[in-house]
Amino acid sequence: MTSETGPAMPHDQEAEQATLGAMLLAGPGHDLVPEIAAVVGPEDYYRPAHATIHTAITDMHAAGLPVDPITVAARLREAGDLRRVGDVSYLHALVQATPTAANGPYYAEIVAGLAKARRRIEIGTRLLAHGGPDAVDAERIAAQAAAELTTLGTGDRWPDPIPLGSHAGLPMFPVSALTPWIGEQVAAVAEFTQTPPDLAATMALAALSTAAGGRVHVEIRPGWREQSNLYLVCAMPPASRKSDVFAAMTEPIYDVERQLQDESRARIIEAETSREAALAEADGLMAKARKPGDGVDRTALVAEAAAAKLLAQEIHVPPKPRLTVSGDITPEPLAQQLAIHRCLAALSPEGDLFDIIAGRYSAKPNLGVFLQAHKGERLQTDRITREQPSVDKPALTIGITPQPAVLQDLAGAPGARDRGLLARFLYALPPSNLGYRKTRTAPVPEPVAQRYRDRLSRLLRTLYALPEPVTVPLTARADRAVEGLQEALEVSLRPEQPLSHLLDWAGKLVGHTARVALLLHVADRIQGETWGQPVDEEVIRRAAEITDYYTQHALVVFDLISSDPATEAAQTILDWLRRPRTDGTWRTAIKRRDAVAASRRFRTVSQVEPALALLEAHGYLRADEPPRTGRAGHPGTATYRVHPSLRGEGGADAR
Repeated sequence: MTSETGPAMPHDQEAEQATLGAMLLAGPGHDLVPEIAAVVGPEDYYRPAHATIHTAITDMHAAGLPVDPITVAARLREAGDLRRVGDVSYLHALVQATPTAANGPYYAEIVAGLAKARRRIEIGTRLLAHGGPDAVDAERIAAQAAAELTTLGTGDRWPDPIPLGSHAGLPMFPVSALTPWIGEQVAAVAEFTQTPPDLAATMALAALSTAAGGRVHVEIRPGWREQSNLYLVCAMPPASRKSDVFAAMTEPIYDVERQLQDESRARIIEAETSREAALAEADGLMAKARKPGDGVDRTALVAEAAAAKLLAQEIHVPPKPRLTVSGDITPEPLAQQLAIHRCLAALSPEGDLFDIIAGRYSAKPNLGVFLQAHKGERLQTDRITREQPSVDKPALTIGITPQPAVLQDLAGAPGARDRGLLARFLYALPPSNLGYRKTRTAPVPEPVAQRYRDRLSRLLRTLYALPEPVTVPLTARADRAVEGLQEALEVSLRPEQPLSHLLDWAGKLVGHTARVALLLHVADRIQGETWGQPVDEEVIRRAAEITDYYTQHALVVFDLISSDPATEAAQTILDWLRRPRTDGTWRTAIKRRDAVAASRRFRTVSQVEPALALLEAHGYLRADEPPRTGRAGHPGTATYRVHPSLRGEGGADAR
């Protein structure tokens, strides 16, 4: 092999190709892929295309999927990366360029060694850039560079940390997967309010669910039908401008609701008047029947009165149109309103609804209506004094933005996890940007806001007017795409796989993906009113991108609601390590006393020791000395090296 080693960027393209080719040749049941992955990571490749191929191979192997040029090409094609890496012919070329798969680890060592050389050059270049006579804090910069060089020199690959449950590294909502007129509004509102787009995007889905939930269904395949209503929660701390975002995304709903009520007022009054007149006639006839006198045919009068009452009962008084209920409605009134309207949304920028569900204002939680109205199961509750209303196919939408602590309160409610309530929600837990916001931003452009108002209003009105629910099927390709999602999900439910401890939530994931896909489909096609046509494969792909986002957040949310004090303290230190110092440099090593300064909640070294031990166990820290030294086992002065991935944009490339 010829080594292309220029003075700035040493690399060996043939070694990179042979490394990938060896993994493609490994075959099922062979340990060669993890053996190579232990030596070289995607960040070690000089060519970005090689990094993409490496990631696809290792992800497929970890999922238990077969690895060869054909299967990897399919994976890359599905992710939209195949053309970028050179098409399937390049994968076959990698195999042909590999002398023998057995030498794969040796080829990987060549790639890793040259990656280290490039990083040494980068560190040296950074030192030169800051080493002039006007350099500020030169000692700290030099110490940071020395620590990075030391890490490189150990030859010890530092594995990726095991996630602690932090939401700092969680993905941002994939706004590009939304329908353009919604995505534009989400991006503009997020910029204007200086909030994560996750908040506006989640409320946008809640708005779509308000319009379509219970009125349009998706048939994935015969015998499997899903409603389109969603339970959505985006948890953020106080002072995050949740109310402003909530108003911007939901205002058209309340406008349309008021318009529908105004338009129906005359019909309601007319029907009420007709019923009152019929009842008055019945009362008059009964009054005559009660009067004494031999010439009165009481039997005939009673029969006429009964007929008038029956006529009054047959006069239908339409209910006052409603799209929403208050965010603090209790279960019994909610059941009554669902019996009248069937499709409703509980929307709120606060978490009062969770307090009510958790039973804070009653003797015990009342989960039944919330469980049944998500799936569309028949809702009927009997009481001692009266029979509550019943309704077929109720459809409730929930869209709320509580504080994170409220999630823990809900999780503590008896039955919330066991009966499946927590599994019905899609969770977003974006990191707070308080303290980093711009103070002056451009308002939402009026054309963007108007387009959002007009199209959401049209969607609300069109679907509200449907006399019966409409079922939309999938295309054959979309059906196969859903089948692929099911197969991938099944693997992730195995022991030791990411979702193995969230079987209840993951069990609804494909159904949620179908629901999101239907909402996107309807939003895409509302202008041409072709939303009754089958949902296509591309919409399924976009929906899967969105539910993958919610999956990553759900993993952290379920960790959060079951966390202990040590985990919370470790999270505080981890968030501190992820922030640069005020001079822009990063912490490469810390001592216990440094960790105490991470937050005012810590007063003594003993308070941070369990958290540091947890961070070390998860791979975020490495102790250069034994944890306890000195007389009687008292804490010594151990230094903890910080995982390179916590050092900003360039940290992921360090070793």
